[in-house]
Amino acid sequence: MTYAGGPKPKAVQVADALRQDIKRMKPGDKLPSQRELMDRFGFASQTIQNGLSALRAEGLIVSAGNLGNFVNDESTPTTDVRDDIEEIRSQLQALTQRVTTLENRSA
Repeated sequence: MTYAGGPKPKAVQVADALRQDIKRMKPGDKLPSQRELMDRFGFASQTIQNGLSALRAEGLIVSAGNLGNFVNDESTPTTDVRDDIEEIRSQLQALTQRVTTLENRSA
């Protein structure tokens, strides 16, 4: 999916890359630490947290507090969750286009 006005948001880039990693992992495997992810992507802590939050919302990972994040035992999210996420992304894209249009009008 492309976003109006530029590349994907950084948190989406993190989530997309980690989704690919998770495909090669087994249920229960530990994801890299937040610090390791910050080093890997070069993004701020909050950006990494937002990417991980998206994966938790999709049911791909579970958080064990200070122990870290792990691949969920049921790593295949339900179709409903994927549909919901796609709808939210579609709405965000539409809102982004509207904001861009409004900003161009005021310029």
